[in-house]
Amino acid sequence: MPVSEQLLEILVCPACRAKVELKSDSSGLKCVECKRVYPIRDDIPVMLIDEAKIEDEQPAANN
Repeated sequence: MPVSEQLLEILVCPACRAKVELKSDSSGLKCVECKRVYPIRDDIPVMLIDEAKIEDEQPAANN
């Protein structure tokens, strides 16, 4: 069961209090401000700063 829309409406990033959005691959919730990605394990978002990874906006270019 994916993360519900109702839950997404109330969740915020614990680091900066900005809105989080579900990643396109449903692997985590990404903060719109600080770009931290909080993992989703067993259909439960893990909203711990220590568990988050900061994700770049653009993928690195291959040379």
